[in-house]
Amino acid sequence: MPYPSRLLNEQESVAVDLHPHWWFFAQSVSSFAALGVLWLFVFGQDDPQTWLTYPIGVLALAALVWTVVRYLKWRTTYFVITSDRVIFRHGVLARGGIEIPLERVNNVNFKQSLFERMIAAGDLLIESGGQDGQQMFSDIPHPDKIVNLIHMQMEDNQKRSFGGNVQSATDVATQLEKLEGLRDRGTISASEFEAEKAKLLSQ
Repeated sequence: MPYPSRLLNEQESVAVDLHPHWWFFAQSVSSFAALGVLWLFVFGQDDPQTWLTYPIGVLALAALVWTVVRYLKWRTTYFVITSDRVIFRHGVLARGGIEIPLERVNNVNFKQSLFERMIAAGDLLIESGGQDGQQMFSDIPHPDKIVNLIHMQMEDNQKRSFGGNVQSATDVATQLEKLEGLRDRGTISASEFEAEKAKLLSQ
């Protein structure tokens, strides 16, 4: 199910619309499969052990319910990048979400273990000038490509905002504000802040 277009702003376009990676189902599906196979094995014996089949069956049913709940959560969880924002929404009945304007994004990183690289999944860390500062998003498909896409959308958004003149005085002020946020949170040192500030002001 795609992200509802009614929730987009006027003239806002969607660059990517994702649900969590299939690894999101790994625990629930593997539990249901293992318990289901075990139940079939015990039940298929010539002399089934009733004291085993019933509890295993109950556990298998619980794992099935868990899988269904996970599917509903997956279906109602969106990670969306638009021409204006990064959007994360989740919730089956109660809804919650995070919206980060592209002009407030300071830094984007991703993290993958060796196994996650094999299955093309990982975590995405977005650092912004908002109140929360940093947001971690898990089970993102192809996080390395998503990082590149966010940077591309940020550049396009900046060009639209400043009419193609990305080095205007207003843009320099925005970059300085982002650097100050990084310094205040300790992401960069005071000396690194001063060096980057000097570069911006010399342009």
